[in-house]
Amino acid sequence: MTKRDMVLKISRETGIVQEDVQTVIQKALDTITDALRDGDHIEFRDFGVFEVCTRKSRIGRNPNRPENVVQIPERKVVKFKAGKKMKNLVLGGTPRSLPIQS
Repeated sequence: MTKRDMVLKISRETGIVQEDVQTVIQKALDTITDALRDGDHIEFRDFGVFEVCTRKSRIGRNPNRPENVVQIPERKVVKFKAGKKMKNLVLGGTPRSLPIQS
């Protein structure tokens, strides 16, 4: 699903103008990106958590020429850990009855 597909689906289901939906989705994505850039983590209850982690430097090898060793530097990566409810829905289970939190 692309961002455009999401805009169309939300617009159809809610009756909100596509332009307004696009603006809200883009602002939400920008806010998430800014928070991750600043070192914060983003937590959506029952959905999941986005956080920035640092991968240690390591040695890499070309499988076709294992004698060539390459040093891979330390770097930051964004990780996502799915929440229990989303994990259950995606894996085919049924979500636990969880109270809605605001």
